[in-house]
Amino acid sequence: MPVDRARYHLVIPVLVHRTGAPVLVWRFDTPLLAVSSAVLGGGIGVRHWVLNATVPMSYARHDPDAHLAELAAALDLDGPGVGFLTGVDVAERVIATDGGATVVATVGLGNVVWAAGPPAAGAHAGTVNVVAHLPARLGDAALVNAVATVAEAKAQALAELGVPGTGTSTDAVCVLCPVDGPVEWYGGPRSRWGARLARGVHAAVRDGGAAWIAEGRRPWSERSGP
Repeated sequence: MPVDRARYHLVIPVLVHRTGAPVLVWRFDTPLLAVSSAVLGGGIGVRHWVLNATVPMSYARHDPDAHLAELAAALDLDGPGVGFLTGVDVAERVIATDGGATVVATVGLGNVVWAAGPPAAGAHAGTVNVVAHLPARLGDAALVNAVATVAEAKAQALAELGVPGTGTSTDAVCVLCPVDGPVEWYGGPRSRWGARLARGVHAAVRDGGAAWIAEGRRPWSERSGP
C-alpha cells in the first residue's frame, strides 16, 4: 500500500515571536508518531505539534517542560507535543530534504564536546536541535534506530567541518512518522528510510554548521539582548 503523503505531510515550521524571542512552530493536520529526546514530549508517542524556542543565555528556569507547555498554550496548540529550547536564533534554521525525508535543524556550535570526553563546563551556548519527518510508519525499534542514525549523521557532518567534537552537551532530536500504515522495521543508515534521514540530517547540520563558523555566529541573546 503506498504512503498517503498528503495526509501525513509535515508542515514546514512557521516562525513566530513570543516576548521578543523567535519560535519555530510545527502544526500537524494529523497527529504523528514521534520519538524524541526533547525536554517536553520526550520518549515515543503520538504528538500534535512541535516547538523549537529560542531563549536567552541567562535562562534559569528549572521547569523547562512547564515553560514550553505555557508557550504552547499561548500559541493555541492543543494535545501533547514536543518542545525544544536553544540559545540559537531559530530563525536561522536549515531545511534539507532527501527522497521524502524532511529535516529541519537549528545549529549552534559554541559548546562542542566529544561524546566520550570530559564533562562540559560553562554556558551551553551551542545546541543542535533536529526535527525530522519520514512519510512511512516506523516500528518502535526502527524509531530508536533512527535517533542513532541522526546522531551518526550529525557527527559525520561535524567531522567534515573540522569541528573538534561529536555534538554539544544539549543536543536534542525528534523523528516523526505516520501513526499507521505498513511498518518499516529498520531505521539504520543503510535502511530505506534511515539512509534518506541520514543524508538529510548530514546536509542540514553541515550547512548550518558551516554558516555558524563562516559568519562567526553567537547566541541570540548576545546579539539581540535578553
